[in-house]
Amino acid sequence: MDLAYVKKVIRLVERSSIDEIEIEEEGKKIRVAKNRTSQAVVAAPASYSIPQLPGPTLPPLPTSPLDARGLFVAPASSSVPPEARYHEVRSPIVGTFYRAPAPDATNYIEIGQDVRVGTVLCIVEAMKLMNEIESDVNGRIMQILVENGKPVEYNQVLFLIDKS
Repeated sequence: MDLAYVKKVIRLVERSSIDEIEIEEEGKKIRVAKNRTSQAVVAAPASYSIPQLPGPTLPPLPTSPLDARGLFVAPASSSVPPEARYHEVRSPIVGTFYRAPAPDATNYIEIGQDVRVGTVLCIVEAMKLMNEIESDVNGRIMQILVENGKPVEYNQVLFLIDKS
């Protein structure tokens, strides 16, 4: 599999309605997928030199914790940079994001809520299967980055959790 072939596959994916393709040939594997900005992303063996494409930008991170009313308060002095405290919970699959188990049910979590490892954060529906997404860290929900009922992509950031 040469670089010209990989570039050809990228162009094919960019121009078609498919979102992702994975090809394995002679022990070498490539995966090409469109991201939310319709640019192709390639995962290739280390022997290929493919330039990195810019990814989607996230909204600004809050710089202080929430108080009981859900308002931001001044941060205590900390030696840890704010960006290092936030853990990104990403979607493991493509599907539809739901904050509650049913339309008339309460949401699994809210901004400012403390969560533990294993706490159910949301559901991502894929092919009529409801997949519970659980927290993999202890912390506090700082941002919910997807609206209820909206589609999500593989590896899209769903939540930011303050793990400090």
